[in-house]
Amino acid sequence: MKRTCFFFLLLLALLASCAEQAPLSGKLELSTDGNWAPVVYLIQPRNLDEVTAGFTGQVLDSAAVQANGSFAFNQLPDAPQPVLLELAVQQKRERFANRLDNENPATANYFPIIWKNGDKLEITAAMREFQSSFSIKAPSPENEALLQLRDIRLRAFRQFLQGHDAEGHDAEQLLEEEKALLAFQQPLMDFAQNTDHLLPALAALRWVSPENDYERVPEFLVAQCRKWQDKYPGHPWVVQLCEKSNREQLPVLKGEKIPDFPLPLLSGDTVALYQLLGKRLTLLDLWASWCAPCRRENRDVLAPLWDKFHENGFQVIGYALDGSEKTWKAAIDKDGAHRWLHASHLQGDDAPLMEALRLQTIPANFLLDAQGTVVAKNLHGEALVEFVEKYLAQ
Repeated sequence: MKRTCFFFLLLLALLASCAEQAPLSGKLELSTDGNWAPVVYLIQPRNLDEVTAGFTGQVLDSAAVQANGSFAFNQLPDAPQPVLLELAVQQKRERFANRLDNENPATANYFPIIWKNGDKLEITAAMREFQSSFSIKAPSPENEALLQLRDIRLRAFRQFLQGHDAEGHDAEQLLEEEKALLAFQQPLMDFAQNTDHLLPALAALRWVSPENDYERVPEFLVAQCRKWQDKYPGHPWVVQLCEKSNREQLPVLKGEKIPDFPLPLLSGDTVALYQLLGKRLTLLDLWASWCAPCRRENRDVLAPLWDKFHENGFQVIGYALDGSEKTWKAAIDKDGAHRWLHASHLQGDDAPLMEALRLQTIPANFLLDAQGTVVAKNLHGEALVEFVEKYLAQ
């Protein structure tokens, strides 16, 4: 009788052990096309730049997906404090387990999760739409924030597609695509600014630009550094974020003064920028004769603006990234841009003013008050016209 009781208790213990949930497990809806490998990969970004970036994170482990779609990871990294990990699936022909697809959130093959010691994460997803279908049973507040961020990104991406013409290459379409990109990024930036959760905010920051190109939104980086440095000053990813937001490396920010840079004018004189400012508002426009969106802006936006508001204290200073004086002057004449001031060092892409402003791309512009403070940046078309009209109406 005692022996029977002993074996019964042992059997119960074994069953309980087998039934104990793995720290990370789940069930996937398998693909019927046969293109997906029956494996889930666990990836750890080792620094901020590796978050949501393909081919960079460290593959910690893999778990086989069973015929019924189930998988489990029994060993996860030691994490006394929350860490960001990524789960990914790959197509059979893919050679790299850490490839992360950022082209289309609807079909992206990975999802970031927050993990700490003691957590039990139970996942469901469809292999073909891994990111968009990803869910977590009873998620923690941090993982709930990531799921909300995913939904925000999906909505923003669908709207981006409506304003993005992959076949469009003319001047107007290029500016519209840039406008659509900013409209896609803005909800992600808003999420990062409003959330109380560090790691989801940093995921949003990386989704704003997986290519690490924040030239058009440097103010966002600075604001994120300021926010998280106060709350988590010693976190290594916060330290890396603040290194990215070093103002000496970023373009001149809104609210800062533009450098009083000496400009070689079309007239032959070299004059400091501040001496050229308008009485109320100045547009410093960086352009080139070879830049189609810039040329269209000259003709369709800047010329009418100058004509309408110059007498009210509005000035335009064009700075060209040209290497040929003849080509530069011909573009000014053809665009009817001779009305306003023009400058160029005629050094092409090596233009010294671009370096002083820490810029890489054009078209770009800065709207300056009478003291040279940046009051707005990179406004084009109707947005530029509306800003000038409202500013001068004050």
